[in-house]
Amino acid sequence: MNRTVAVLGPSTYSEEAAAWLLQGTDWRLVPCKTIADVFESTLSGRTAFSVVPVENTFEGSVSLHIDWLVNEADLPIQTEWVYPIHVNLMSLPQFDGEWRRIRKVLSHQVAFAQCRRFLNEHLPEAELEAVGSTAEGARLVGERGDPYTAAIGPATAGARYGLKLLAPAIQDHKNNFTRFVLAGKEPMDPLRPEGRGEQARKTTLLLMPGEDFPGGLHQLLSAFAWRRLNLTKIESRPTKRQLGTYYFYVDVDASMESVLLRGAVEEIRAVGCDVRVMGSYPTYGFPEEKA
Repeated sequence: MNRTVAVLGPSTYSEEAAAWLLQGTDWRLVPCKTIADVFESTLSGRTAFSVVPVENTFEGSVSLHIDWLVNEADLPIQTEWVYPIHVNLMSLPQFDGEWRRIRKVLSHQVAFAQCRRFLNEHLPEAELEAVGSTAEGARLVGERGDPYTAAIGPATAGARYGLKLLAPAIQDHKNNFTRFVLAGKEPMDPLRPEGRGEQARKTTLLLMPGEDFPGGLHQLLSAFAWRRLNLTKIESRPTKRQLGTYYFYVDVDASMESVLLRGAVEEIRAVGCDVRVMGSYPTYGFPEEKA
């Protein structure tokens, strides 16, 4: 049996988060250079699952990854978990400690967004160069050999590429968490990260109303509301078929085994709205005391 999981990596937050989820198992992580490579690895059968971040506490949805799940990768979501993100400033060991002399900082654009306040206060003159991942930023700093170029990312990336830690946990907010999903063609084994079982069950639905559907959103939401089904997320995204047409990406705090949720889906379909089940899966939370 294929026991491999594709992640963006190596030494990325995705790899850290996946390693936490899969601790104590024989699943092996396969680092990929881009998110497209991650999904294509699983679609081709080279790996059994893909791991991608889909939402951050402060930056919201990672729309590119959600669009991949919806439009490109026909892979159901099998597991979801939340993992804390600690953003660190790192440089080559030769750096002399004069922060005002740092000319450039490399990282992923999402990481920059998570520490805007720190950058504005401590490195207002530094050029911010966005790269494909936080780990790539650390690698490039190591390769370029400029002591006045820094990287922002996970400490594991700094250690991998020979960087020293200048400032730990520079994110603007302490409670910086990212939601990851594991997507694949078959369900994942039951997991117990740090001895913890699943917290709850969740279902992700894609609601696609017809073109002529006045008052449609209200009608769709009513199917959940009167059944007292809790929606933890609802987001509209373009269908990419025609300008001005959208689908609704919805997370429901219930399993598809629930009679109430099945009834809501049937009611929505009965009014002419297409419903696609993106996954019904267990969720795992990171222990708050370790965040």
